Amino acid sequence: MDEYPEPVHEPAAGALDPRAELSEFLRTRRARLKPEDVGLPDFGRYRRVPGLRREELAQLAGVSVAYYTRLEQGNGRHVSAEVLDAIARALRLSDAEHAHLTHLAKPKQQKKKPAGRAQQVRGPLRTLLDTMDGVPAILVGRRSDILVWNRMAAAVFGDWAELPAREQNWARLVFLRPEYRDLFVHWEHKASDVVSQLRMDAGSHPDDPRLSALVGELSVKSEEFRRLWATHDVKEKCHGTQRLHHPLVGELDLRLESFHQADAREQMLVTYHAEPNSPSAEALRLLASWGADATRVGTGTSSARTA
Repeated sequence: MDEYPEPVHEPAAGALDPRAELSEFLRTRRARLKPEDVGLPDFGRYRRVPGLRREELAQLAGVSVAYYTRLEQGNGRHVSAEVLDAIARALRLSDAEHAHLTHLAKPKQQKKKPAGRAQQVRGPLRTLLDTMDGVPAILVGRRSDILVWNRMAAAVFGDWAELPAREQNWARLVFLRPEYRDLFVHWEHKASDVVSQLRMDAGSHPDDPRLSALVGELSVKSEEFRRLWATHDVKEKCHGTQRLHHPLVGELDLRLESFHQADAREQMLVTYHAEPNSPSAEALRLLASWGADATRVGTGTSSARTA
């Protein structure tokens, strides 16, 4: 099953290093597994490394130790899908983690548009958000950029139109603006979700200089970001709950639903709604009636921008 991978070239200036990303991702996934998790004996105090040894992981995946060692050192070029599938099974990877591993080890070779290009939003999609009067709705793009939002999203999260364009970004808001620590009741969960999505973006677009600059800035300015980034956790949050503490109406318990765009997979429409006849539903109606007065940052009715 061994197919010895070839070394990869050095990354371009201002880009994340796919070789280092692959190495750290595999190492951290291996470290989180215990021998008993995969039916192997545990030698207790004689075990000198956390988690599984490389030899154990290679055995589980059906590859040689030398091959897996080269792969974990970042030499993942031309590795087959079958080998990656076997390693993903051995590491007990989730679907999102499996996809991330594939992106890191087998970057797409076809010609594609520059990763740092402006993100375009279709006009009808902007109109759709504006017509969703009672539902906070946000279009999020690569790098956690907030591309478009409607009036209700501004009432709940803040009217970002008053912020500089580069600050209209979930990662910068969550880690660098104190008011968002107060807004999210479970701030740690929101922070983890943001970083996990950035990790997915890094796997798909390691050559994106704006993403690399964002990671560098947050790593310098936020200890929490550095800690979460070092875990190499990846996940896609498609639905769930969001508990907020709004400065005007108090606690809001909202359901989050997200939808990838069929013709722009890197853009996700995120909506929030409350259970019918609940206190949170009444609070949303109250915010809607206040309109621009409910916004926490600046004023306005609806706002949209292109990154």
